[in-house]
Amino acid sequence: MNTLIKLFAVLIALLLLYLYPLSAAFDQQDDISELIALRATTSFVDAVRNKGGITPVMYNDFMAALEATGNSFVVEMEHGSKTYVPVYDDPTRPETFHGTYEIHFDAYYNAQILPVLFPDNTLAKDDSSRRYRMREGDSFSVTVRNTNRTAGTLIFDMLNNTISPNEKIVIPYGRMVRHAMD
Repeated sequence: MNTLIKLFAVLIALLLLYLYPLSAAFDQQDDISELIALRATTSFVDAVRNKGGITPVMYNDFMAALEATGNSFVVEMEHGSKTYVPVYDDPTRPETFHGTYEIHFDAYYNAQILPVLFPDNTLAKDDSSRRYRMREGDSFSVTVRNTNRTAGTLIFDMLNNTISPNEKIVIPYGRMVRHAMD
């Protein structure tokens, strides 16, 4: 019985001396990765809002900042554009205008944005045709999610005998575009 108590005490000591500090260090590393990703995301979105569009260099710098965390991420961009369409009884006759407008909201995602930034040609990165342009008043948002299991998640799952979701870092951020791109 005495040896069983000593064995239990040794196991508890190992847990407290090695596993808990290791878990805390990996959790801190995950927190730092989240802060880096948050800063990169807010900087990217704010730059897009201020410039009125995206260039390939801006996007590549953003992705490089995310990769510096050592995690893999999926990035979802959304550009919303609102247009006002006048309401006519007969669109061919201007005198039938009702004095009201319909609001149309168009949304563009990675599938529409990335081909503009990275077309299937050999144009230079600073070529004006490779700029994704937005108008003043449009909305732009980015959601960043990690796709890998972080070290902190793995240690947590091992200690608690659970399986956590892969997404530990999720950052949604977006605002209205301030200026149109020249």
